[in-house]
Amino acid sequence: MRDFTWHVFTQTGDIEAYLLYKEMNMLGTDGLAPEPDPDRDDGEAVVGAAST
Repeated sequence: MRDFTWHVFTQTGDIEAYLLYKEMNMLGTDGLAPEPDPDRDDGEAVVGAAST
């Protein structure tokens, strides 16, 4: 579901889709491994960043 809301946001710029995406991230609704930071293009982890 998070992938869908992120896709809707990137395609439409709809702020509601982004807010839903962020809320779902905070709640951890899918129970899967954390997704890469959508702000990073390379998908690589940031050195020294805390993991959740």
